[in-house]
Order: sequence, then structure tokens, then C-alpha cells
Amino acid sequence: MDKFGKSQPVKRVEDTRFLKGTGRYVGDLAPAGALHAFFLRSPVAHAEITALDLEEARNAPGVHLVLCAQDLLDAGVKLGMDGHLVRNRDGSKGADPERPILAHGRVRFVGEAIAAVIAETPEQAKDAAELIGFDFDELDVHVEPRPGGAQIHPEAPDNIAFDWGLGDEDGTAAALAGAAHHLTYEIGDNRVIANAMEPRGCFAEFDGKRLHFCVNGQGVWGPKKDLAAHLGMRPDDIRVTNPDVGGGFGMKAFMYPEYFVTAHAARVLGKPVRWISDRTEAMLSDNAGRDLVTVCELGFDENHRLLAYRVRSTCNLGAYNSGFAQAIQTELFAKVLMGTYDVQDTYLHVQGVYTNTTQVDAYRGAGRPEAIYALERAMDYAAADLGEDPWALRRKNFIKPSAFPYTSSTGEIYDVGDFERVLDRVEAECDRAGFAARRAASEAAGKLRGLGLCYYIESILGDPQETARVDFEEDGTATIYVGTQSNGQGHETAFTRFLADHTGIPPEKINFVQGDSDRIAKGGGTGGSRSGTTQATATLGAVSKMIEAFTPFLAEAFDVPPEAISFDDEKFRAKGTNQTCTMLEAAEMARAAGRSDLLSHSATTELPGRSFPNGAHVAEVEVDPDTGLVQVVRYTVTDDFGNLLNPMIVEGQVHGGVAQGLGQALTEHVVYDETGQLLTATFMDYGMPRAQDVPMVGFTTEGVPSTANVLGMKGCGEAGTVGSMAAVANAVMDALRCAGVRRADMPFTPHRVWQMLNEEKGEIAAA
Repeated sequence: MDKFGKSQPVKRVEDTRFLKGTGRYVGDLAPAGALHAFFLRSPVAHAEITALDLEEARNAPGVHLVLCAQDLLDAGVKLGMDGHLVRNRDGSKGADPERPILAHGRVRFVGEAIAAVIAETPEQAKDAAELIGFDFDELDVHVEPRPGGAQIHPEAPDNIAFDWGLGDEDGTAAALAGAAHHLTYEIGDNRVIANAMEPRGCFAEFDGKRLHFCVNGQGVWGPKKDLAAHLGMRPDDIRVTNPDVGGGFGMKAFMYPEYFVTAHAARVLGKPVRWISDRTEAMLSDNAGRDLVTVCELGFDENHRLLAYRVRSTCNLGAYNSGFAQAIQTELFAKVLMGTYDVQDTYLHVQGVYTNTTQVDAYRGAGRPEAIYALERAMDYAAADLGEDPWALRRKNFIKPSAFPYTSSTGEIYDVGDFERVLDRVEAECDRAGFAARRAASEAAGKLRGLGLCYYIESILGDPQETARVDFEEDGTATIYVGTQSNGQGHETAFTRFLADHTGIPPEKINFVQGDSDRIAKGGGTGGSRSGTTQATATLGAVSKMIEAFTPFLAEAFDVPPEAISFDDEKFRAKGTNQTCTMLEAAEMARAAGRSDLLSHSATTELPGRSFPNGAHVAEVEVDPDTGLVQVVRYTVTDDFGNLLNPMIVEGQVHGGVAQGLGQALTEHVVYDETGQLLTATFMDYGMPRAQDVPMVGFTTEGVPSTANVLGMKGCGEAGTVGSMAAVANAVMDALRCAGVRRADMPFTPHRVWQMLNEEKGEIAAA
């Protein structure tokens, strides 16, 4: 794109209202006088419920309703929540134990919702919840993410949720056996909590005929479908809206128990009901992320060409199947199993296990960061053990540009890529040549310095289909209706500007509508970095329909044949005349002529294939051996996102992803004790990264346009997280290796790093 063309860095228009505190969130929109819901949660990780006495709570001041599982069943509410199931290696389905909306017979993790109190004020609801008589018989607790231990569900012997495999097991074993170098590494990936700035929340109102449910989620059509199924209502009798959202990260992509209860309570009472989580409640009940241990085996020939890759993972699902949990470390992990390396002999074996902890599901990247983290840590370990430069080892094994389109060992079709070009660019941008001098300066100051590389590839997921509609309004503006849902990514700016670029309608004349199932018939919501590619493609389809529809109308109005009418992204022009009109002027002409059919245009498009963004992250860290403190002092990213809609928004997405990956690598870690109590349930105990922990991020792009969509775009929303964890971890390992440490896992907190450095012979201390 030229300097004054499309795809320019445009400041986000929504930021003005966000920064001024005038955003409209769920908590701002709940109807005046709405009742408040509060949930009694289990104080123990595993127990049989022997008694649940609600009467005193029901008679407490201000209380309108108290609900337990039996009340929901008696009202005809479907109690069990659905979750995606994978196929085991023997062809059977993964375990499918009931996950009740409210605990039924047994509690299985600390924080599980047992009962709900609906009252006039939050304080009254909390006070009444304390009057509920909850008696239980404690059971043995299983918190370690491995098979065995106290049985949680009868449907899952040894607490194994699934046993899944993909690839050529025998062929991979043979290739490893014949390799000149067969290397094995165990790599941990610690559990984290999403901690969106705005906690989960919703409100519901029922007018006797229709339910309106407002939620701070990642789309409206999934909740609408689920509410209809659980409440026994017709979908047409449910409206779901999704206003401004203060962060989602995959964690808000799913329905949660509180949502069904809030909606049911509003229907029962005929009054609006609202619920907003507090921070500790969120930490206890939000879907967590990651939490797996992976054993990677790599087989190299004598020239250090990678021949085979075998992965065995054990992943923690928590106490129940969440919406997509079984697929995260299996189907989604497999999308990028072999990364950017040209290897066909691979095998992935994953066991999912249940534990008496909160559910684990999608967190920014959902399976792809976990796969790339394991692979890129293993590649760095292998380089050290082979005596090879880690950058050279990657270059030696990259898929070559001439090999595209390339079918990966797990069946993904990588459309395009030029990985060496991207790596060359980041090598220059990070000043790798000057690292030796910087390391020497750190050593002179008594510090350890390390440089870490991660080369990632991402698979864009989610529904490939999307819709867009553009209406021309009587006041001379246009309204675009989109099927995606912003959680803070800047959709309002990106999609209105895209429409402006392709129609000539001034951005300030474009209204933006999202997140309303009554106003938008269908959409895929947000997840899997799908929004930019799918929504822009659908919008382009709508623009094409506009042009097609207006052409014969304007030909008649201008008294020229239809083939004389053209549109140049700014104006319609009649060839051979000086007659022109803008898109808005054409709409006004149509309105004056009574042509209402020309005032609304929509399109549904479907991408023919996935795009595969990729890139290189380089972290540079300094470690204080006296305290164990790790500081990221330089951070450089070069990405291939194909063509960009708005480079400023793209860079912001990368910055956010880097911060989250860096947080997991250095400070974040969910800890349960042996009884299943969450020890990291506040920001006093859970190590969220602070501003001082995050360096300035150098960002450049080397785009290779995708062939999987007409715009040549590749999604960017999750890429920063996919690349950052391994880059930081490899940098820390590079620094610690100078002091004799051979293996180390996240998080690299000061205490853990100090232990590593002070353990005899550099062996890792037990965490």
C-alpha cells in the first residue's frame, strides 16, 4: 500500500470514550432497580453434599429468590452443561460427566456454585447466602495433573478424560530409533488466570414474552443457542446483546453457570436480575489457561536435520469439561505441532485428566501457544546439546518458500511463508551482532545476560463464515452491522475505516453496530484471531453487492448503458460524461426514487482456507544472581501478517500478547495446595505483570500476503502470546546456562531463579 493509500495507522476512535470512562459495559447498562444475584460457592474441593437448607435465606430481608440444582430441575431447566468431546485413540468418545449449572449431589472444586440468592441489594444477597445451611462429607482430593488419585467422576476411571493421538506412531518411532541424535525433554507449561480488566458479568430481563440477556462475552449467537436449550425457550424469544467488553482472551467465549441462573431468575421473577463477579470470585470460577506437561522427543541426523518429532502431553482439564477444553491440547495443539519445520514423521499423544480444580479452557491462542512453546523450547535445548547455534538450527530445518503450499504432518495446508526472510529481518532489528558486547557489560556489572529466540506459526481458527450488512439511513449516514465482537481490539475503528476505504463514505458518517442478536441475524463472534480476515472479507462482499445493485439504477439515472458505470472506491462515474456521485449520494437518489431495496446490502462469505501468521520474537534478559530477579531489557518482534488493515491496531495487539506471554513466563502461576484450596486468589498473591516488567517492544513486519483470502490478510490477535513465552524462557535459559543450569521451566520468579542458581551443580531445585 502506498503512503497515502489504504492500510494506514489510524488512531482508535473508541479509545476516547474508554479513556474518559464513558464506555458502556454490562455494569453500566443493567436496568435501574435490577435485583442482584450472589452465588454461594463451595469452600472445599471435593465433598458429598449431605444437606442444603435454603429456608432461612429465603426469608431474609430483601431476598426475592433462592435457587439450588433441584429448583432448576423442578422448573424444567436442563442442568448439565455441554462440552466438546474428542475421540480417544480406540475410537470411543472422551469422558462426558455431567457438569451441573449448580452443584448436584457433590462439589468438585473450591468455588463451584452451589446456590444462588437474588435480592434487592448485593449486601442483602451476600448476607442471605451466609444463612444457607450447607453440610457435607469431605472426600479425598486430587489436584496433581496426572492420572490416578481420588476418583472424581465414575465416567472417568483414573480421572482420565481422554486418551488421544494423531500421526504415524510406528513410523515416528522408527525414525527416532534410526536418528543419529535422539533427544528428549520434559517441558512444563504453568497454569494461568486470564484476569480480564472487566470481570465476567451479565443481566437479564423478561417482559413476559421475550428474554433479553446481556453479557460481556465474545459473541451473542452461542449464548442465544445455549440459553434456548437450557431454559426450554424458542430461540426467537431470546435476544442476546454484548456491549463494550473489557477483555476476553478466550476466557469469555463460553457460557458459565451464573449466566443460566441469572436468566432463569429473571424469567421466574419477572424482574431484571444482574450479576457481576468480584476479583477473587473470578479467580475461583473463570476458566483458567494452559496447565500441561509435555515430553518432546526429537530425532536429528548427523547434519542436524530434524527427522522426527514425538510429543506426549498430560493436560489438566480441572473438575469438568468446559466448552472446548478437550480440543485445546489435542485438535488445536496439533494445528501447529511441527511449527515451521519441514518434518513429516510426527506423533502426538495427549491424555487429559480431571482434577479438583477450576476448569481449564481457551486462553489467548488456545493450544497453539502451548504447541509452539514446547517445540521452541525443545529446539533451543537441542541446539545446546548438539553444540549448534539455535538460529542456524532453525534455518537449517525451515520449510523452504518453494515448498508452499505445504501440507504439514497433521494435515494443515500452509498457504505461504518465507521464514528465513523474517528471521533475517529480526536478527538485524534486535542487533544480535551487538549482543556479545552487551553480555560482557552485564557480566562486568555482576549480572547474567541471555538472548532468546522463538519462531512461531499460528493457525487462524473459528468459524470461517461471516456476515456484514450496510444500511443507508435517512440522516445521510450509513450503518455497518458486523458479526464479530470486539473485546477491546479496536473493531469499531478497523471495520468502519475499511468500509470507508472501499466506499468513499467518510468514517465519521459510518455508524457501527455489533453484539445484538435481534439486529444481526448471524455471526461468528470473536475467537481464534478470526475477526479481521472474516469480517473484512464479508464487508468487501457487501460492498460488491452495493456496487452491483446501484449500477443499473445509476445507469438509468445518468442515461448511459450499465457498462459505462464504474466505481473507484470513492465515486461512481459514468464513462464518456462528467456525471459522478458518491455512495451516499447514490443512496439519497435511491431514497428519493422510492427504491428502498437499494438502501440495505448484506453478504455472507466463507474463507476457502486458514491463514497462517508467523514470525520471530527475540527477548533479551538480564538476571541478578544475588536476588534471582529477571528483567526483560530488550524485546523485538518481526511478524508476517500478510496485508494489514491498520498497522497501529496490529502493533497494539502484538504488544498486548507479548505482555501476557511475558507475564506467564516471569510472574504468573496458579497454585493450589494439597486440599484443593486456591492460594493465588487475589492480586496480592497472583503475580500479574506490572508496567515495570514489560519493556518497549520493537515491532516490524515482513508480510507475505496470504492466498487463503482475497485480502491477503493473516490474523494477528493471538500471535503475540504464541511467540513470547518461549522467547522469554529461552532468553532466561541462555542466561542461566552460563551459571550451570541445564533445564528450567516457567515461571521464572526471583525465588525460583535464585533456587536454580544456588542448587548444587546448577540442578533445578524442586519448586
